[in-house]
Amino acid sequence: MNPAGKTVLVTGSTDGLGREVALRLGKLGARVLVHGRDRTRGEEVVKAIKAGGGDARFYQADLASLAEVRRLAAEVLKDNPRLDILINNAGVGSGPAGAPREESADGHELRFAVNHLAGFLLTGLLLPTILKSAPARIVNVSSLGQQAIEFDDVMLTKAYERRRAYMQSKLAQILFTVDLAQALQGKGVTVTTLHPATYMDTKMVRAHTTPISTVAEGADAVMQLAVSDAVEGETGVYFNGLAEARAIPQAYDRDARARLMALSLKLTGLSDGTFRP
Repeated sequence: MNPAGKTVLVTGSTDGLGREVALRLGKLGARVLVHGRDRTRGEEVVKAIKAGGGDARFYQADLASLAEVRRLAAEVLKDNPRLDILINNAGVGSGPAGAPREESADGHELRFAVNHLAGFLLTGLLLPTILKSAPARIVNVSSLGQQAIEFDDVMLTKAYERRRAYMQSKLAQILFTVDLAQALQGKGVTVTTLHPATYMDTKMVRAHTTPISTVAEGADAVMQLAVSDAVEGETGVYFNGLAEARAIPQAYDRDARARLMALSLKLTGLSDGTFRP
């Protein structure tokens, strides 16, 4: 997957890991679709990519709103006839200890909404164009922090705990990756997920703890899945950094994945056939 001349969307790319990945892709000649909530920071990333000889465009959207996700997808599709690589990087961290439960614009638990539902919906809306652009890749940025989804209380209305909310949402990304990879077998589109690096030196991490990894290390791992020949054809797999690994058991539980898929389709309003092209 030589990125030169390819169109790549990186969500959450105005800061931290996403920004570093976007800058690297720009240097390699990709047309980078930069996404974030803050237009000023987004335009700064676009300017930096163009200063290095690359091509980029900024798209503003708050992924805590499913309506905003739909608008983002519509704008991307309007401007870009192809999409070769989608990197679902945007997310909400676990937050400070004792933080209260938060909800998205649609009334869903915030971390589940942003970390899972937003990427799920965005991927579904962009999938026809991604398939037409094959060979293509989808990369979901998850985490080593994972906890089994409690399907009787997915939104954690009864017993909220910030770390549980975060880890459950990150596992949901992995379940979705496994499901989508199976659905797209033979279609020329691979789907992978990863824990890029532990406690990277980002603003989000520094606000709550001491970083132990660099953003560059995390970007190395994301770039491997996005463009490296070393993972050509790899799909439905989870990586810990640069190495293939195993997520917790629920990720490979067919019944759990079916329950999550049904719930996610219902909450996002996507049709049952969205991920069965």
